[in-house]
Amino acid sequence: MTPSTAQNHAAPSQGRKSTSPRDFFAQKKKRIAVFICLLGLIFSFGHLGELTRELITDAFVQVSSFVAATLLLFYGAERIFGFNIAQSLKNAKLAQVPLAALLGATPGCGGAVVVVAAYSSGHVTLGSVTATLTATMGDAAFLLIATRPDAAAVVLPLSFAVGILTGWIVDYFQPKPVLEAHAKDCELAPRIGRLRKRDILYLIPLVPGLIVGIAQLMSIEINAVLGVNISLYAVFGTIVGLSLWLISPIKAMANQQDNPITRATEETAFISVWVIAAYLAYDYLAAYAGLDLEALFASIAPLLPLIAILIGFIPGCGPQVLVTTLYINGLIPFAALLGNAVANDGDALFPAIALAPKAALLATIYSAIPAFIVSYATYFALPNLLN
Repeated sequence: MTPSTAQNHAAPSQGRKSTSPRDFFAQKKKRIAVFICLLGLIFSFGHLGELTRELITDAFVQVSSFVAATLLLFYGAERIFGFNIAQSLKNAKLAQVPLAALLGATPGCGGAVVVVAAYSSGHVTLGSVTATLTATMGDAAFLLIATRPDAAAVVLPLSFAVGILTGWIVDYFQPKPVLEAHAKDCELAPRIGRLRKRDILYLIPLVPGLIVGIAQLMSIEINAVLGVNISLYAVFGTIVGLSLWLISPIKAMANQQDNPITRATEETAFISVWVIAAYLAYDYLAAYAGLDLEALFASIAPLLPLIAILIGFIPGCGPQVLVTTLYINGLIPFAALLGNAVANDGDALFPAIALAPKAALLATIYSAIPAFIVSYATYFALPNLLN
């Protein structure tokens, strides 16, 4: 066997590296704690268990199933047509900023991560990075599309347009890339290398979840048609997803060389954990803490857009999903959601900080300016828009 052949045979084995129980616990202790806690809540007795299973079902049907379907379409098309996004960006010239903004506006963080990686390789400009980070809403976009498509139809195109304009302005004043002492092209996630049985197992309950989710959007009640209550599918699917997330070798984004189904299930499981946390946090506070968030936020209404923008600076999608959840429940105005959508960078900020920290800092600062303008312009000029 030649060395190259050996490498080809070894590649699919990546991600299968065995670890001792002690090493696994050390690496995954936070995830293990979350996993055990959520299982305990799901199987609790009385009102707590009923409320938790109801919220788990809502999260699974309204978000997880749509996330999986969207990612499968996106990654499947990428694999079928075999296009190289980084190279396309490099050759785009004047269209580079709009293309980067379009990738950022795509629900999830995959498109924005690709642009960030392309910048670290010298393929795109700082304006393109700014455009993609301004346009992206991260994983919170999935939640908004599934629950408030009317708001998503405004937020996503507007973020896209603001991203393009901001990117062009940045490139006009700073056409040269920000030099990074250690910028390099690197693998953002370990490669799993093969389609696994757990990936298929996770997809099985997602299919009826998607059917019910679409039916809910059309105001059709079809739970009985499936032959069993949808909550059984949702609880089973959630447990499979949590298990997949627990043992996953990735932190957020899957490797682009992996099977589209594997990428979709890994990232759906990761997103779902944040969505479940946001759903539970809101309803638990209302049900058990007696906290009147509506009254609290009403007392500081003019500050809500600014607070949402500041939350947008926090790396990751969890805080942004929480902001979207607050909007869906009518606790913050549309202007605050819009400010957060423009300001937040989602999970794309993690690789940006790792690969190009100076560019990440500048792009985040630059995106704050249009976020503040758009948010407060909407707050004062159109206070009742989509509230």
